[in-house]
Amino acid sequence: MEFFRIRKTIPFMRHALVLNAISFLTFALAVFFLFHRGLHLSVEFTGGTVMEVAYEQSADIGKVRETIGTLGYSEVLVQAYGSSRDVQIRLPARKDMNATQQSTQVVDALKAVDPGVTLRGVEFVGPQVGEELTTNGLKALAMVVVGIMVYLAFRFEWKFAVSTVLANLHDVVIILGFFAFFQWEFSLAVLAAVLAVLGYSVNESVVIFDRVRENFRRYRKLSTQEVIDSAITSTISRTIITHGSTQLVVLSMFFFGGPTLHYFALALTIGICFGIYSSCFVAAAIAMWLGVKREDLVKATKKDEDPNDPNSGAVV
Repeated sequence: MEFFRIRKTIPFMRHALVLNAISFLTFALAVFFLFHRGLHLSVEFTGGTVMEVAYEQSADIGKVRETIGTLGYSEVLVQAYGSSRDVQIRLPARKDMNATQQSTQVVDALKAVDPGVTLRGVEFVGPQVGEELTTNGLKALAMVVVGIMVYLAFRFEWKFAVSTVLANLHDVVIILGFFAFFQWEFSLAVLAAVLAVLGYSVNESVVIFDRVRENFRRYRKLSTQEVIDSAITSTISRTIITHGSTQLVVLSMFFFGGPTLHYFALALTIGICFGIYSSCFVAAAIAMWLGVKREDLVKATKKDEDPNDPNSGAVV
């Protein structure tokens, strides 16, 4: 299915050096902010207090969040669970009070607005749990990267595997750089979005590389650069349809999903935009610079053999 088809091949790789120089600069800035500012980790990673409260009627999540904000908590995760009357509240740890004092303070503030609030339970999440989550998150990221490399190396060629992994890591680091620069809260939901972006970017790269292999078979006289340009140009319509429809869903979560899905959708939005860019320009360009050629993807047939070669068709 295509909305349109571009007849003339766009010379994307002609500008590959400039585009990748911009990518390298953006990547370097992201790394700088990650080390200079660091990530603003959520309660799941840093530790804090998790409360469960119940209302007699459906709870107004926005009002609950606003009430807790008056106590000096700038960023608190408030979400409904189980039913519309049950609310879970995640508070960051404070040095001046323990979990019991925090929960008492919050419940008193909520009861001042709605006397029907009851405290169901309080749990303190220690920093050791956060360290375990961080370690498991890094392990998950490493396993995804290794799996991508193995898959692409078997399906295509090791040059494509290396170029795709570098492009995907480029996307991940830039997402993390945005969160470090703006100090947006990095939670488990955001980590899930980052892992989803990895798979999404790989899918785009596979589509382009499939077309590259197909073009190598179809156009034997074209150079590698021309083959890659043709492959990217011929997949633009498909890219607009798939990524556009996905982005519509993500934007609906961003605007209407509330604070719970806000940063999750934001990470996906950044990842989708940079995933398209990296698959078309970063991964393809790196593969070209690594010297990918027709012989890497297409096995020679008898038609490809030189008839003047005395060893043509010989079997050893």
